Amino acid sequence: MTEIKTVAIIGAGQMGSGIAHVCALSGYDVLLNDVSSDRIDAGLKLIDKNLARQVSRGMVTMEQMQAALPRIKSTPELELIGHADLVIEAATENEELKKAIFKSIAPHLGEQTLLASNTSSISITRLASTTDRPERFIGLHFMNPVPLMKLVEIIRGIATDVATYETAATFAQSLGKTTANAEDFPAFIVNRVLVPMINEAIYTLYEGVGTVDAIDTAMKLGANHPMGPLELGDFIGLDTVLAIMNVLHEGLADSKYRPCPLLVKYVEAGWLGKKTGRGFYDYRGETPVPTR
Repeated sequence: MTEIKTVAIIGAGQMGSGIAHVCALSGYDVLLNDVSSDRIDAGLKLIDKNLARQVSRGMVTMEQMQAALPRIKSTPELELIGHADLVIEAATENEELKKAIFKSIAPHLGEQTLLASNTSSISITRLASTTDRPERFIGLHFMNPVPLMKLVEIIRGIATDVATYETAATFAQSLGKTTANAEDFPAFIVNRVLVPMINEAIYTLYEGVGTVDAIDTAMKLGANHPMGPLELGDFIGLDTVLAIMNVLHEGLADSKYRPCPLLVKYVEAGWLGKKTGRGFYDYRGETPVPTR
């Protein structure tokens, strides 16, 4: 099995920075890459902020934070990414973008480098087929927020070999995560169950069955969910929710996975949730206010 010491992460957004955060805390050297130095810097600031919050809550010691931060290196040059033992792609949930990333890094990879995608819904087999090493390619789907959520879904493509799986599972568990194996079907396990629930909540709003507040309150108090489905959709990002619903609808050809037209309208309006300031709630004031 490949011994993993250095992990490269492509994508310094919420997911990529979260993966970098937990890798550095667990003693791995991390190379953080994105399309611009500004985006990498934003990711590094987010990591610093989230580690400081963990220190303030007693979840991490100051010594652990001070040891972790220097392990993360801003790495805008793709050729340096190839020096890593494991490369994790954590870009936007767009299949063509992900395939382009894997093609662009191919010339820079070492012979033994493992590739992983943090995709939450896209076929690992299809992504792997665009690389020169489908047997060394695997899905590592971290949950958001990565520093707090304990699960990593591990998804093998049809060509993924046993050694790659065993290395990936050992690596995820070394981060303090629990792993769950998922077959390579659209949206895997968590999002196959979770995102259609969010989509159904949006239909419930669209059809006038309940208001935003009523739907979220009902699910929090009636089903004991920590967060209502519309609030959760805003947290995930409505563009990501729509992308996953499209993958399910196209991949399984079942009308029950049809994205709600209201979800499509919100995404078209650029109201993507918390990250843009508006979704099913307006986050621009002191407290979130329903937008419908």
